[in-house]
Amino acid sequence: MPRMMREAPADVAVRGVAADAHRLDGGPSDFDLLLERVGDARFVLIGEASHGTHEFYRVRASITKRLLVEHGFSAVAVEADWPDAWRVNRFVRGSSLDQDATDALGAFRRFPQWMWRNADVLDFVGWLRAHNESTEPNRRVGFYGLDLYSLHASMDAVLEYLAVVDPDAATTARERYACFDRFGADPVAYGRATTMRLAPNCEREVLAQLVALQRAAGEYARRDGRVAADAQFFAEQNARLVLNAERYYRTMFLSSESSWNLRDRHMADTLSALSDYLSRPAAPARIVVWAHNSHLGDARATAMGDEGEMNLGQFTREAYGRDCVLTGFTTSRGTVTASSDWDRAAERKVVRPALADSYEDVLHRVPLPNFFLDFSRDRSARAALEPERLERAIGVIYRPSTERASHYFRACLPRQFDALFHYDETRAVEPLERTGLWIRGEPPDTYPSAL
Repeated sequence: MPRMMREAPADVAVRGVAADAHRLDGGPSDFDLLLERVGDARFVLIGEASHGTHEFYRVRASITKRLLVEHGFSAVAVEADWPDAWRVNRFVRGSSLDQDATDALGAFRRFPQWMWRNADVLDFVGWLRAHNESTEPNRRVGFYGLDLYSLHASMDAVLEYLAVVDPDAATTARERYACFDRFGADPVAYGRATTMRLAPNCEREVLAQLVALQRAAGEYARRDGRVAADAQFFAEQNARLVLNAERYYRTMFLSSESSWNLRDRHMADTLSALSDYLSRPAAPARIVVWAHNSHLGDARATAMGDEGEMNLGQFTREAYGRDCVLTGFTTSRGTVTASSDWDRAAERKVVRPALADSYEDVLHRVPLPNFFLDFSRDRSARAALEPERLERAIGVIYRPSTERASHYFRACLPRQFDALFHYDETRAVEPLERTGLWIRGEPPDTYPSAL
């Protein structure tokens, strides 16, 4: 009598996921289960498996619109620099001179431009402006940045603010920030020189400036109404960003773990400060967060956590518990907008089919093209995906030739996220500045036959 063949673990996982998978048909009802899962939660963190996939941007915007309209969320906080996003914030709230959404996105000049200057973000910013115009002024939704790369732009913003409200303080701040002048406009050069002890660091100066601005806040607020609360909050966050960015650029030459943790801690602290600022008595702020899966999925459920790295998703869970919902995205194949190296042109690249037995491969084998999983209720799927597997992450750089080493890490998906959207085949997000390299796209990958 022939022996029974033992079923492969991946086959078991596919069957378990298929039993619970909720089909996505492309309509508004696709998000009903997620919104039901959100309930009264104050923070909904919505990820992306790459920084260049159209479906992730489009679906994230669609979910956010419903959270704003139907559930009273009051802000969108994104993985972008604070001063760049503030320009968008002023536009969508009707307080800027920008004529349209394209102009409002004009501050996003630093690599990678396409991450925020793309067709899907453009549509969302235009929608948000129209939404706010039909809303009472005190209920208008804001758009804010959480990241800390904008060292020089944030220093300029502090100086511009003080030049209006306190010219003498502006002179003192300019003298403090002049500490960076010898390094030019490149903060990486500052980090390298100070880490190698070729020059003194500027930590004392930037800390003194933040403290001075905080101490003067009460005085500025008591003046005759010339200083708006928003302007003070914007300036103070910029001064805090300068402090953390100074530390970040020094830390990045010491260990990737330390710089990663400092960056994500800054994002978490900015989210907390934003929540405090927007909350009102008996009406705590509710905020949607957009960032990469690697920032929003709980790091403790990944190899990142094993190596000592923490992230925004972990910090938010620890601080707010059930008041936050972590939502991830995955895809198996298609195209993506990414670069081959840092500060290089955007390309439309072919995403290789998922590695065998990875999470993306298991989800690809489920007999539905697109589906949703809620790990709090879909117990079969949760059990099927509980064993650790490889998971793919594509940032602003995609290197298919070294994909296993460059883009995969071990994780436990059901502990990493509360809910998951899988879109099996996806396409590249469309940059507002489409280069010939992007339009031409990458030739199909015919490895190993080369035919």
